[in-house]
Amino acid sequence: MNTKLQFALSIKNLMATKSLDKITVSSICEGCGLTRQTFYRNFKDKYDLVNWYFRMLCDKSFLLMGVSLTLKEALLEKFTFIENEKIFFSQAFRSNDYNNIQNYDYEMIYQFYENAIIKQTNKSLESDIKFLLQMYCKGSIDMTAKWVTGYLELPKEKMVELLIESLPEALKPYLLELNKVKSSV
Repeated sequence: MNTKLQFALSIKNLMATKSLDKITVSSICEGCGLTRQTFYRNFKDKYDLVNWYFRMLCDKSFLLMGVSLTLKEALLEKFTFIENEKIFFSQAFRSNDYNNIQNYDYEMIYQFYENAIIKQTNKSLESDIKFLLQMYCKGSIDMTAKWVTGYLELPKEKMVELLIESLPEALKPYLLELNKVKSSV
């Protein structure tokens, strides 16, 4: 089994009974029988491990967005991954550390959307579009955290619908039609 995946499975097991912020690298290593040296060869810290696992689960939907998946389909796939790993993600989204999954998810989706808009327009983001994109990404991550930690009880389909509905008008032409724009190029 892949070394990184062994660490991920170990931290997942620990997160079933402990908050992420209370889990130590030593306990992660004990859980999978690997050394701290091996851990640090693969990850900067436990948050880097969590973010790697999140990226591994969600990359598929982001890589396919604009190619064969619409924004709605990609978000639904992302929320399905999160729902299938509910214990892991509910603990990960509760972390208050600066390197937590919320900050990582924000950076990941902001970069993805920014790059998609730049590809469509062949220019840097205008300041108004950049502001709206930052605000939308921050808000969507905050609502995702509320959803996954149980403070917002909605079916994932409704969550996706509301995230799309909350897109600022100025962003809709760029983000709602990603796959149509790419396929016509």
